[in-house]
Amino acid sequence: MAKNDLVVDSSYVSLESIIDSQNVYISKEENFVKHIDASHKFLSDTIKDGKPIYGVTTGYGDSGKNYLEANEADLLQQNLYRYHGCGVGKLLSAETSRYALTARLISLSKGYSAVSYELLERFELLLKHKIYPAIPSQGSVGASGDLTPLSYIAAVIAGEREAYYEGKLQNTADIYKKLGIKPYLFKPKEALAVMNGTTIMSAIALVSLQEFKILLNSMESFVAGMYEVLLCDITPLEKFVHEVKPFKGQVKSAESILQKTKDSKLTHGRDERYAKFFSDNNLNIQDTYSMRCAPQILGVIRDNLNISEKWVEEEINSVNDNPLIDAKNKKIYTSGNFYGGYVAHAMDTLKICAANLADLLDKEFAILVDHKFNRGLGENLKLKKENFFHGFKAMQITLSSLAADVVKNTTAASIHSRPTESLNQDKVSMGTTAALDFSKMLPDIKNMLSIAFIGLAQAADIRGADKTSPFLHANHDKIRAKVPSLEEDRRMDGDIAKIVELIESGALA
Repeated sequence: MAKNDLVVDSSYVSLESIIDSQNVYISKEENFVKHIDASHKFLSDTIKDGKPIYGVTTGYGDSGKNYLEANEADLLQQNLYRYHGCGVGKLLSAETSRYALTARLISLSKGYSAVSYELLERFELLLKHKIYPAIPSQGSVGASGDLTPLSYIAAVIAGEREAYYEGKLQNTADIYKKLGIKPYLFKPKEALAVMNGTTIMSAIALVSLQEFKILLNSMESFVAGMYEVLLCDITPLEKFVHEVKPFKGQVKSAESILQKTKDSKLTHGRDERYAKFFSDNNLNIQDTYSMRCAPQILGVIRDNLNISEKWVEEEINSVNDNPLIDAKNKKIYTSGNFYGGYVAHAMDTLKICAANLADLLDKEFAILVDHKFNRGLGENLKLKKENFFHGFKAMQITLSSLAADVVKNTTAASIHSRPTESLNQDKVSMGTTAALDFSKMLPDIKNMLSIAFIGLAQAADIRGADKTSPFLHANHDKIRAKVPSLEEDRRMDGDIAKIVELIESGALA
């Protein structure tokens, strides 16, 4: 096994291990295989005894009152993924699909879903050959789990529908034929076990969490740069301030911003502020809230991000299908672990966090370009002062419009539960919707940060890049390698796109 190979058994798997994994394998350890086989055998024996088992020898949902004979159980599984083939909307990315396959394998490998070891091997096979199901993003209310989107994984396992393979979308049957793979025939409960879970919302969340972490770190870089180009007092960043309000996120954000201003010739401390107070009539004893309170604002976001990561990690490691099978004690539990409430609330909270980040960025950029508040940087950061040049005037308008787009999408998805399926699913999580909503905010924030960083580089040009901290100087050089200074009015959309790529790479974080 290589260093970054992930071997899945019944044990807990961290998000970091999932993200870093190059290859994913199912454990071949004898005790693990026995654990999986015992659960599957207990279910098979119970079916033979003629006992009604939800979703195995009964119908689904409101149809759970309908009993089926044992010989109809396999056909029931086939029909489950087929009738749920009604997803709509933009396809999820291949990366999200890969995470979904890995997450579903982790959940089923706990050994309480009564699937066969052979099914786990099929997940391993798809991951090995990089066959990632094409999954429509819309069609789930987050309970009973992500039924419709997960049906696209079940269908690909069975050799149907479409998948990403070799960098393009292909018919699964053609992929299987090319690789000599036989379509999988689901055993009783197996299609239900694949589909009846919170995996799609968790996979969407996982991709978005990674992106948002980069954006938060990048935002702290921008704030640090603002402290420099606005000639700010770094007192609000000092260790004592945050030791007496010891929220971990706030402490970390303050440390990060302060470290990034190290060795700047533009910032100053409280003693210098006091000394200048009586000689400079325009100098307020304190800087504005958007600067002074930045660690407190971003610290809340950082702590919520950490909580959300933990919840998504625990969700991925949970057994979240129905019914649950306890082979050791010979019991079957019908329950509701498919309810994606933790993911829904994590994503709804991060939507508020994203909006607060966007709002802070909007406020700070407004100061940066306004000659009344930017301490000599001039009107709209213009390098040429003629009245027929406009500097960053329109860039601010775009940034503010994006902030409005982010902020207006903060309504919690979890409160919009829609009763469906003959009122059987009468209270649902809307977790997938919450995760999608959050993911849709991130491109806007990337564009906002891009505009802000281009403006920050312009401000550094005006102050003199040689006076900035080594950190800001390095970021300035990275930006200037992609985008020149704004001397005269020109279109900037291409410049914005270039710096978005830089942000996505983490280069400015």
